[in-house]
Amino acid sequence: MSKFIYLYKGPATPVDQFSEELSAAQTAAWGVWIEKTGAALLDIGAPFAPSRTALVDDGAVEAASDLNGYSIVEAENLAAATALADGHPFLADGNGKFTLEIFELGEM
Repeated sequence: MSKFIYLYKGPATPVDQFSEELSAAQTAAWGVWIEKTGAALLDIGAPFAPSRTALVDDGAVEAASDLNGYSIVEAENLAAATALADGHPFLADGNGKFTLEIFELGEM
């Protein structure tokens, strides 16, 4: 089995700006996905806080991308890790503004 990181990218609303209704709906949607994913979900992860920057190898500092969180799953291969993302709440809007990038984590 391999570990895969899900990187969430898009213009997500910061959690501290959620209404009570939106917070409840998001919590419920995540709960459904977490239950469905089961033991394959190794680390639910966390949203990234607003404080961020991007350091460039030439010494420059740029604005960071709109990556906004991560999770780590375990699966036999990339296809299985991709299948685990079925019904993921981050992809629920269907407006093309949000992506879930999946990378296999290598050994050091």
